[in-house]
Amino acid sequence: MVRWGGGRSEGEACLPPHSLCDAPVTMVTLCTTWRHPEPLHSQWLSLLLLLLLLLGTPTILGMEEDTAFPHLGESSQPPPGPCPLRCFCPRADTVDCNGLDLRVFPYNITRVAQHLFLQNNQLQELPYNELSRLSHLRTLNLHNNLISSEGLPDEAFESLTQLQYLYVANNKLSVAPQFLPRSLQVADLAANQVTQIFSLTFGEKPALRSVYLHNNQLSNAGLPPDAFHGSETITTLSFSNNQLSYLPPSLPPSLERLYLQNNLISKVPRGALSRQTHLRELYLQHNQLTDSGLDATTFSKLHRLEYLDLSHNYLAAVPASLPCSLAVLHLGRNRIQQVEAARLRGARGLRYLLLQHNQLGAAGLPAGALQSLQGLHTLHVYGNGLERMPLALPRRLRSLVLPHNHVAALGARDLAATPGLAELNLAYNHLASARVHHQAFRPLRALRSLDLAGNRLTRVPTGLPASLHTLRLQRNQLQALEPEQLAGLDQLRELSLAHNRLRVGDIEPGTWHELQALQVLDLGHNKLSFVPPDLPESLVELHLQGNRISHVGPEAFLSTPSLRTLFLRGNRLHMTSIAPEAFLGLPHLRLVDTTGNPEQVLIQLPPTAPRQPRAAVL
Repeated sequence: MVRWGGGRSEGEACLPPHSLCDAPVTMVTLCTTWRHPEPLHSQWLSLLLLLLLLLGTPTILGMEEDTAFPHLGESSQPPPGPCPLRCFCPRADTVDCNGLDLRVFPYNITRVAQHLFLQNNQLQELPYNELSRLSHLRTLNLHNNLISSEGLPDEAFESLTQLQYLYVANNKLSVAPQFLPRSLQVADLAANQVTQIFSLTFGEKPALRSVYLHNNQLSNAGLPPDAFHGSETITTLSFSNNQLSYLPPSLPPSLERLYLQNNLISKVPRGALSRQTHLRELYLQHNQLTDSGLDATTFSKLHRLEYLDLSHNYLAAVPASLPCSLAVLHLGRNRIQQVEAARLRGARGLRYLLLQHNQLGAAGLPAGALQSLQGLHTLHVYGNGLERMPLALPRRLRSLVLPHNHVAALGARDLAATPGLAELNLAYNHLASARVHHQAFRPLRALRSLDLAGNRLTRVPTGLPASLHTLRLQRNQLQALEPEQLAGLDQLRELSLAHNRLRVGDIEPGTWHELQALQVLDLGHNKLSFVPPDLPESLVELHLQGNRISHVGPEAFLSTPSLRTLFLRGNRLHMTSIAPEAFLGLPHLRLVDTTGNPEQVLIQLPPTAPRQPRAAVL
């Protein structure tokens, strides 16, 4: 604002003429106090002078321009470079060219870029002259391209002295770069064809934390002895899915997670893990380890180890000298014939012991073999040859999983040592009703899930705990249901009786009476000729598929007003087999499956239903 001529109004300040050039202001009030008007030519001269001042020409007054001071409307920062064509640059330091099918490296990336994303393209090489300009790069993502080792020259990373995150997974590298920047923190070279790394690929990197080399073709010959020398902060190292034949020597002592699964490892050299005292997770599954490939000291120094996976190897015994810090021990799919108490004595902190699919026979788990594992929570022994329940199990055991064994009997005290069991799975054993004691399950007052599927039971065991939520009895030889067998199970929510020999006449009246919380009932693949009466009122899902039902009367579902899902497929229903009134009292019904019957079935739905159920007639 310029006030020219006239007197100064009240409250307005006057700015002396000499200060107009000194102060960086956008509004100037020029005040003059006068009594007689000046000559016209003097006024024009003053106006010209003021205009020159406002147009930024200080040289008129003999002043030199300060080139270091930003002029009005200008920034003190250098202007950012243009964003490469089709790329996205959300910030001045970020260039995102992800998934653009690029075949050529973008040429006009700004020099100040710190984060460059080029993943999911078709790049085959990185031009040194372009990459060398980007000396401020911290993140370089080249994941999922077609870059070969020839397309990634060794000098490509020389100028990237600030690079922290390098992602070159899913490319076509045959050897790793000979040199990577000292500043590196994360290096991902997974899923290439790498057969060799070098001393300075990952060595001498004081800030390096994670190295991913899985899914390559690395053998021990391709790893130099000093591969990680000077890189004392690596916590995660992945060599899985390679061709290593023994544990690499001179691993970083800072390791917390080591992935070596799916290799050809047959031996852990003595002392190979003696310095890795921070290791928490060790994955050695799917290798060729035998007992002779491990010695008594292999795991003894790993005082912080919590997870050890040795599954899918050729071990005949539990490894010795396991650390007390171990929480999960996975020994599934080996050749273990017996568990010796002495081998587990040191692992007193163990909570999960997985021994499935070994060769444990009748004496595979001798009494007291697990007695030192007082904190054991879960024991998996399925797929072995056990002939009876293991005795003297840890008292705090919560989950016992023994399907696909040869257990043929349950005595009155077989489960007494584990009163805290919440899950018991004895499916697909050789249990017969005559050899299951009527008090066998009575000690299990906290049991919530019991699986007895695939046995030889002809009747439901009695004395089942009232705490049960899930009971699976499918694929037995059940021929009758009696009220006393299910008495007291007022918390039961899921009951499977499929694939038995039940007829409607074999289900005694009152059988369902105490199942007040039952929501899912599976009676599929039995010999039912019509819908059983007086089903639990709480039912939400009812399976009646694969029976002999030829008619559904108007009162079939009067006792199940909460029903949402009904399976009637594979019965003997015809077009008009279902009474029009059958579903009138089912306002929540959402699905009726009638596929696989002799004819397409017509379903009369209640007109007041809030949503129309789908009648599957495929």
